[in-house]
Amino acid sequence: MRSVRARAALGATLVVAVALIGAGLAVLLVLRANLIDQADLQAEVAARDVAGQLATGTPYDEVELDDEEDHPVQVVDEEGRVVLVSKDLRAVTGTGTTGVAPVPSASAGATPSPDDDDDGDDDGGDDSSRPDSGEVSSDDPEFSDGTATVDRTTADYRFAAVEATTREGVTLTVYAGAPLAAEQEAVDTVRGAMLTGLPVMLVVVAGVTWLVTRRALRPVEGIRREMAAITASEDLARRVPEPDSRDEIAALARTTNETLTVLEASVERQRRFVADASHELRSPIASLRTQLEVAEAHPELLDLPGAVADTVRLQVLAADLLLLARLDAGERPGGGTVELGALVREEVSQRTGDRIAVTVEVPEGGAFEVNGSRGQLSRVIGNLLDNAQRHAERSVAVSVAADGHGVRVEVRDDGAGVPEGERERIFERFVRLDDARSRDDGGAGLGLAIARDVAARHDGTLTVHRAAEGGAAFRLWLPRPA
Repeated sequence: MRSVRARAALGATLVVAVALIGAGLAVLLVLRANLIDQADLQAEVAARDVAGQLATGTPYDEVELDDEEDHPVQVVDEEGRVVLVSKDLRAVTGTGTTGVAPVPSASAGATPSPDDDDDGDDDGGDDSSRPDSGEVSSDDPEFSDGTATVDRTTADYRFAAVEATTREGVTLTVYAGAPLAAEQEAVDTVRGAMLTGLPVMLVVVAGVTWLVTRRALRPVEGIRREMAAITASEDLARRVPEPDSRDEIAALARTTNETLTVLEASVERQRRFVADASHELRSPIASLRTQLEVAEAHPELLDLPGAVADTVRLQVLAADLLLLARLDAGERPGGGTVELGALVREEVSQRTGDRIAVTVEVPEGGAFEVNGSRGQLSRVIGNLLDNAQRHAERSVAVSVAADGHGVRVEVRDDGAGVPEGERERIFERFVRLDDARSRDDGGAGLGLAIARDVAARHDGTLTVHRAAEGGAAFRLWLPRPA
């Protein structure tokens, strides 16, 4: 029961069983109701036939009773006395009385007694519902279930009660029965067929469901085996098989392969990051070690400024690597509010040692608030200004403006710019263009990568375009608070 196939087969079998049982009960009830209606009709026809003969004055001993075995008849008068029964009727239940022997004094030509007057004043009875003299009641007969013993054979019957008034004014009630044996036999036959066929049907449903589910889940088993093989081999270049169908399993396979592609790219990115970080750390560490070893042997040759520069470079690189690690771990910025105009002015005012003075273009009275981390956004602006300083010839400018539902910060320079084919690659980690390598004074190629990652964590974007001054224009866009 732990497998999907078993649960699907059991569930389908239970649903079909409930549906078949419900449908079977409904069929049996409808069948029984129809058969009872037929029995009611037969009983009513037989009762009205006898009632019609009595209403027209036919004497009791001359009344024709057809099919006495199938339609036993009992006739009683107003006082409940039996006046006529079928010849072979030995016992009866479900009628007005259980008597099966006619009263000898009753006759069709008897004169009504004073108690049987039409006005009914003496006994206080209500004769309004009785049929007129010589007529049969047109009301719907009353039906009842009972038994009758005809010639030593006892069976169930459906009895219909019809009233008739003779020409002498005697009101009689005719009870005629219709056998229920056929109804019971038909119901039993249908019930038996259903009970016999139900287990067979359920076995077929369970088997078909098992086979169909097994076939439908076969691609899932292939996906599972391939994923197990990928886990065992740690080869993220492998992919799970994709079925040709367009169902949910095919979508699962495609999504799994997309996930593997992203995972492979992430792992490769991490490997490259570790390799590049090791390479970048090796140079300043080796240089610092060489300087310390020379100073140990020859103190007078100690290059203290170079050692300090290498230490600072190591510190900056370690800080960059730590920030990237936090960003990769999914660290989200704080929920504070940052005014980008004031942040840009503050960052530029602290850059007193820049090679080229930075021109600030921030409109007075503007509202440039965004949600995020002040420290991380300050780091983005600082990295963009550092990049512009390395590539600019004579000018560096930064501007802040409202842009739709967000705020745009643009840093421009008049340098050589970024070739269109390199405008995405420069945001990769440890990537430096040839011109940047010749100018770099110790950068590791992480500044722009950090800037874009921080922008993405703030639900913003960072892109590069060609500036009006001819160089590069880096545009940072951040959404305003909702």
